[in-house]
Amino acid sequence: MKASIVGATGYGGLELIRIIKNHPSLEIASLHTSSQVGSVLGEENHHLLHLHEKLEQIDPELIAKKADIVFLATPSGVSNKLVPALVELGIKVIDLSGDLRLKDPQLYEKWYHHQPAEARILDKSVYGLSEWNREQIAKASLIANPGCYPTATLLGLAPLFTEGWGLGQDVIVDAKSGISGAGKTPSQATHFSEINENFKIYKVHKHQHIPEIEQQLGIWSQDLGPVSFTTHLVPMTRGIMATMYVKLKKETSTESLLELYKSIYENHYFVRIQPLDTFPSTKQVFGSNFCDIGIAYDERTNKVTIASVIDNLMKGAAGQAVQNANIMMGIEETAGLVNIPLYP
Repeated sequence: MKASIVGATGYGGLELIRIIKNHPSLEIASLHTSSQVGSVLGEENHHLLHLHEKLEQIDPELIAKKADIVFLATPSGVSNKLVPALVELGIKVIDLSGDLRLKDPQLYEKWYHHQPAEARILDKSVYGLSEWNREQIAKASLIANPGCYPTATLLGLAPLFTEGWGLGQDVIVDAKSGISGAGKTPSQATHFSEINENFKIYKVHKHQHIPEIEQQLGIWSQDLGPVSFTTHLVPMTRGIMATMYVKLKKETSTESLLELYKSIYENHYFVRIQPLDTFPSTKQVFGSNFCDIGIAYDERTNKVTIASVIDNLMKGAAGQAVQNANIMMGIEETAGLVNIPLYP
């Protein structure tokens, strides 16, 4: 199977290259960029000095002639202009941006401040939360790859709400991300002297992933209220930790919650549930497609605390995109992604 990557020089695109180069069934057909057309991949990205592919212009017809599937690792507001042409040409598409995630175009315009995709494209796209939408993904030709924060959050909350254990009111998500989540383009916020030895809250009540989280939780829960979602930048390169607080409909125990989570994720290779009284750290999923989840019940408040960690560039972006590609193309779901996390 041949794959093209649009936005090949961003962090997400570079991670896709790393995965696909080690994939048993996918190979790179072409790499595309809007900023470095004609240059050789390894010239600007020295960790890829051994690779000599040339970066090409973004041309849907050219891509469709070369590839079976295309990954769009572009900023928001770009892919929604490319997708219609690619869909018309019959190529499978996985969009890593936020352009196709929200089914309500008005919500997209409000939170992303861009013109939304066409309604027919939004209707055609499938939300690619791999562990929960596998059947839809297998039949799809257009995937909206979930955001990094929503992936960690939704995988952590899903068992509570799909099984009716959690109250949809007053759900709180306290999330932290490494600096690579801000993308490759430098800014004052990502300058070394700004982020080093610092811990910053940002986009308070304004993060564009809020409606994405609420959209999926609303499918699972009839009584969902607004979700309190707060994000922070941590002075590390990779990783997300989402710590969630949910009130339950009835009293339970940590042991019962662990049994619930283990039974639901039993056949999902990339979700690992921590043992009793053990909680995950971002380091233990570094460079991998795993999502590790720890759980604790507070009998005083009848609330559960869930800690969910992922590598934002892997399970939160390129790794989940390849997982979705595997499902779409009828390849073993774990192909190209079975690697031990980097440690230490």
